[in-house]
Amino acid sequence: MVKRKTALNIRKAHRYLGLFIGIQFIMWTVSGLYFSWTDLDEIHGDQFKKEKPVQSSFSDLKSPTVLDPELRVTSVKLQEISGQPFYYINNKILMDARSGEKIDEISKQQALDIASRYMRADLEVSGIQRITETGKHHEYRENLLPAYVISYDTDENLKAYVGALTGNFKSVRHRDWRWFDFLWMTHTMDYEGRDDFNNLLLRSFSLLGLITVLSGFLLWYISSPTVRKIIQPKKKNKK
Repeated sequence: MVKRKTALNIRKAHRYLGLFIGIQFIMWTVSGLYFSWTDLDEIHGDQFKKEKPVQSSFSDLKSPTVLDPELRVTSVKLQEISGQPFYYINNKILMDARSGEKIDEISKQQALDIASRYMRADLEVSGIQRITETGKHHEYRENLLPAYVISYDTDENLKAYVGALTGNFKSVRHRDWRWFDFLWMTHTMDYEGRDDFNNLLLRSFSLLGLITVLSGFLLWYISSPTVRKIIQPKKKNKK
């Protein structure tokens, strides 16, 4: 069997590794339980949206290249803004699909109209704000700015985001989503930006966790009476 001093060193290493990564192990377990017990559709805020967004039909539309002969089109999307048809061209140009008028940015009222097509009619708007910057931990991070954030009078601190340059309804954020996002950060250990699953800290703690588990198995092996009974007769037989 292993010498007593070696066994004590292994036990000490296992103990301190457990203390060092124990809190992170708890966070991995808690976040994993939360992820497995929650409905992702509810996290995405589907319960606050209409089952089918109201979609108008339009006629008398003109081709973008007819409205602007100098325009070179690589992509085009037809969308409704305040009841009017608009083209979103080349992922950067908003153009009235009838008049050809281009707008640099939608207004607050247009943002409210867009949100009303997607959000439930019984939700009361409590405010709207135009945002031009977000931090790495913001709930609208890594999205095109500026944008409008529309707040609703609910216990869930519900907010909807509409792109100011695109006129697109982007996302819904509420209390449960924010809990999910926080626990996702603790799960991925990306405490800088929350979304990097390949960061050095996570890799390091994963490796330390593996070492901790293996040292536990090793401790069981060198201290188990059952293992000792099996090994000792074999040694006697060899003599």
